[in-house]
Formats: sequence, structure tokens, C-alpha cells
Amino acid sequence: MNNLGQATWVEFLKARRSTLPLFTALGFSLAPFVGCFFMIVLRDPDLARRVGMISAKAQLTVGTADWPSYLGLLAQATAIGGFLVFSFIGSWVFGREYTDHTVKDLLALPTGRASIVCAKFIIMLVWSALLAVLILLIGLGLGTVIGLPPATSQVFWQSGVRMARTAGLTIALVTPITFFASAGRGYLPPLGIAFLAVILAQVVAATGWGAYFPWSVPALYAGVAGSEQAQLGPVSFALVLLTGLTGIIGTFLWWDWADQTE
Repeated sequence: MNNLGQATWVEFLKARRSTLPLFTALGFSLAPFVGCFFMIVLRDPDLARRVGMISAKAQLTVGTADWPSYLGLLAQATAIGGFLVFSFIGSWVFGREYTDHTVKDLLALPTGRASIVCAKFIIMLVWSALLAVLILLIGLGLGTVIGLPPATSQVFWQSGVRMARTAGLTIALVTPITFFASAGRGYLPPLGIAFLAVILAQVVAATGWGAYFPWSVPALYAGVAGSEQAQLGPVSFALVLLTGLTGIIGTFLWWDWADQTE
């Protein structure tokens, strides 16, 4: 791949000069704050009644006010909300060339199309991974501020590994969105597909077949209770990997073969 380093640097400059990294960071940062609020509600039932919430319902949804429940909630936020945020990133990185009508100028440069696509995937991966790290760090800080009960280092290690794996599974499922951003030549088609995938993931998981629907797997894996993870098997993770590879290959083939007329 010729000029991959230069192509990656150009994509980095595009992202740095945009306000989107700031907005995605602010939007995704809501997850630890919401989780922190749930922890406070669980610890103070009187507050739950004052704000019109039922603490028993919060306990049923989240668990108890401790580090495993809190970090598990962040992992679930990474699986569900993270997919939407990461899809927005992928749609912007790949779809903006069509929206801004710069795709022909980009492809006229002495840089291979494969290098351009690879650079875009690198930026999307790094951007999404940094957001996952950001909410984990914010979550650790907020959990310390509200005084969650002390936990062992093993709890933090296992929760960190679970979040990292959940983020990896989620990012892998964004690659088909990048294909639709390219084939759809803009933002709206891929975002529509992303919202549809989230809705279907919830419906399929509720029917008990979530282990065989790729977009349900990250949320099941991030489940606080072991029963969710027990539904998963090698086939589940293989389907996620296959979906991710299909999205990558489809995106490369589109940029390499499609007639870019806009």
C-alpha cells in the first residue's frame, strides 16, 4: 500500500479539524454519568422517591451499588450506545467524501485506493477505541467520587478486560456500516442501518436467539449476570468476526471497483 502513512495523516487532520471528535466524546461521556446516577439512586432510596424513580426497578435493571454493577453497566453502554456512536464515526469518516463532493479529488491523488480505505479504517478504529478508554476512565473517577465500596484489583482487571473485549466486538460490527456509508454515498443510509441493527438486536435477544445474531453478541457478552454470557459460544464470536471481515472486504471492493462519479 503506497502512501499509507500520508493517507492516515490526512485522515487524522480531517478528524482533528472537525468538531465531531468533541461531540462524540461529550455524547459518549453521558454513559458513566448516567451509571453514576443509578448508583446514587440504589444507595439512597429516599432520593429515588423524591425524583420519581422506584429504587426497586433500578435495582432490577442495574443490580447493587458496587463496582462490578457499575462497570458492567459501562460495558453494556459500550455495546449498545457505543455501537451507535462508533457507527456515526464510521459513517462520517467514509461518507463525508460523498457529502462534501471531494471523493473524485481524493481518488485523483497519487495514493492507492486501498491505502485510502485502510487509513480511514485506522482512524475509525483508533477514534472508537479512545472513546471506550475515555468512558472507562471517567467511570473510574466518578465511581471513586461517589464512594462506591472498595473492590479487589481482580474486579477492576476483569471489568477492564470485559470492556475492552466488548468494545472490540462492537467496533468489528461497525465495518458493514462503513460499506453502506460508501455505497450509500453519505450519512443517512448507514445511520438508518445502524439504528435498525440495534432494534433487531434487542428483539432477537429477547426471543433467545441473540447468540446467533452478531449485533446482539456484544450486549450479551457485556451482561452483568453470567446467564447472558452463558448463551454465547464459539459460533457467536465467529459470526461477529465473519461480519466484521465481510464489512471490511465489501468496503475495500466498493472503493476499488465502484464507479466514483460524484
